[in-house]
Amino acid sequence: PLRYLCKLRNLVKNEAEKNKSQWKTMGPAKVAVPSPNDFLQKRSKEPKLAPKKKEEDGKKLLPLSVPPRTYQPVTRIKKNFINKNAVAVMTGEPKKPRHFCVDTRQGDKYLLEPSGLFPKYIRKKNYGVLPKYVIRRNEEMKREEEEYQASVLEQLKKKAMKALSEEERTNVLKALKKNWEEINHAYQGLPIVTDTSYKRLQKEELELKLKQLEHDIAAIEKHKCVYIANM
Repeated sequence: PLRYLCKLRNLVKNEAEKNKSQWKTMGPAKVAVPSPNDFLQKRSKEPKLAPKKKEEDGKKLLPLSVPPRTYQPVTRIKKNFINKNAVAVMTGEPKKPRHFCVDTRQGDKYLLEPSGLFPKYIRKKNYGVLPKYVIRRNEEMKREEEEYQASVLEQLKKKAMKALSEEERTNVLKALKKNWEEINHAYQGLPIVTDTSYKRLQKEELELKLKQLEHDIAAIEKHKCVYIANM
């Protein structure tokens, strides 16, 4: 029998030729040929240094013999590391000893703190809570302070200031002025010449009394409300 031929054979062949490129497996149709002038020269791939700068006007600049003003010489200080380490050991804080627990004859040990055998008070239930005796003492101190303040207020009320009435103020002012007139009359009757110590003392005493009375009269006349303490 004849070989089987597919009916879509020509269609598949056309599709394959249509989608195939000419240089799919053989490379591009035209390749750029390098120019014969760009041939590889000897030592062309070695690294090259930067070109030197030309000297100005053909004159070579001499190095400066005097250092600039901003020059700071490097001073090397010799350190005595033995003394430095000794001072650090003497002034440093000593290492705190660590608690260990030895459980065998051979000396096997382990840290005691993370084992749970070392007590930690911050994990207690009553940590940071005020004890009962402290609360009781604070209450007693507060009660004593309140009693003391109450007694002070009571004493202040007993020694409260009393305001003078207008009639009493007028009477006191009249009495002061009358007393001033009497002392002034006695002062005017003193002799002009004070040749003895008795006369001089008497004159000074009367002057002090007059000054005090004048001060009291001026204070009462200046203030309309006058308070006196109940002793």
